[in-house]
Amino acid sequence: MSFFNTNNSQWSGKEKIVLRFFILYFIIQVVPLDWKFYRDLFSINPVEFSFYDLFKLTKYAPQFFSLTGYANWGVAAVLAAIGTLIWGNLKREFDYNSLYYGLRVILRYRLAIGIIAYGFIKLFPLQMPYPSLSNLHTNYGDFFAWKIYFHTVGIAQPYEVFLGFVEILAGLLLFFRRTATFGSGLILGFIGNVVVANIAYDAGEQVYSLYLVVIALFLFVYDVPRLYSLLALERQTIANKFTPIFVTKGIRNLRIVLKTAFAAFVILLGGATYANYSKAPYKIPRSKGLAGTYGYYNVREFRFNNQLIPYSTTDPNRWQNVVFEKWATISIKIARPIKLDPSTGDGYFANDIDRNYESAGVGGRQYFAYTSDTVNKKIVLRNKNKNYSGEGFTLQYKQLNDSTIVLTGLNEKRDSISAILDKINRKYMLFEGRRKPVKL
Repeated sequence: MSFFNTNNSQWSGKEKIVLRFFILYFIIQVVPLDWKFYRDLFSINPVEFSFYDLFKLTKYAPQFFSLTGYANWGVAAVLAAIGTLIWGNLKREFDYNSLYYGLRVILRYRLAIGIIAYGFIKLFPLQMPYPSLSNLHTNYGDFFAWKIYFHTVGIAQPYEVFLGFVEILAGLLLFFRRTATFGSGLILGFIGNVVVANIAYDAGEQVYSLYLVVIALFLFVYDVPRLYSLLALERQTIANKFTPIFVTKGIRNLRIVLKTAFAAFVILLGGATYANYSKAPYKIPRSKGLAGTYGYYNVREFRFNNQLIPYSTTDPNRWQNVVFEKWATISIKIARPIKLDPSTGDGYFANDIDRNYESAGVGGRQYFAYTSDTVNKKIVLRNKNKNYSGEGFTLQYKQLNDSTIVLTGLNEKRDSISAILDKINRKYMLFEGRRKPVKL
């Protein structure tokens, strides 16, 4: 029985086998059959939830036997091949036009949700935040390749917003049958470039971005013969005007319900993403830093266990310079070798200590989240690098004036620390601009 009333064109035996395989393969890859998806779905608090709860759902991909990466694709392909053999032995006729159309609908909506979600975190620049002041005082060679890529895009936030607009536009085009080819073609060009960048810079989303490209390619192939006839052969070409006729009221109602649900999800995701951007960007600590401390400081004098240590670029204990961010993070330049955090700092965390985007993929500086007691003039620092989670300082602070801070206290080993910090009012080409004279 067919769900759609169509003119059933002839499918060869080989074409039917190929279509059966792709139907099963993409159903396994796209339809959430993994119980962990529903665990995440039903664990969302409907009253208090973060945009990342919704964003994580849009990145669904099946995982078999705790495998990672492309190995899951291989398992899905094996399962689809077995299913294709079983399907071929069924003594029943199927309307392959209807099956092909139904598969395309599923893939259109899956691809649309995935690409729009990434569009939102670029439209509201969350994915690639503006470089922090600490980043501007880090040697180029101390960055992982992906961090350089993110900074390169992050400093041009209007461009990042434009990229997000393009992704959302492509996703919206997929919601409509007549514009699906334009949407998939736009995604092939756009996300195809993202795949190359992810591989070149080891940005951590190689598998998922290629997953979206494969879906877009499958959708785009539908109109390739007509596009080739029109653009390459320059022949008169008639567009495909296939229109499904739903033969039962139940199917018509289900179609309306699903379209409404997808539209509502997109609106909710967009609103939640904007709320996160405007109030507490998920990659940046939400707590504000000490008032009047933002800036770059030279460590004029430093004592370790009451011993004065002159400025040194090799002493593992001597602080060289310190950066106070606008939020509750302090970074310290120390000569001690650092075991780097290899993650990409993604994910949503309620606690500032766990928001490690600023310290992930970068060396040369130690990053500390801190809490402050402005009554007793005390700050408690905790190392944000998971490899040094036990390290920190408990310090008293004195702001002698608007450019001098004195810190005294103990580290986690009970070693005494004393540092006098002098603020350096530096100018940065990134802030000053390159199209007008700059006096440094």
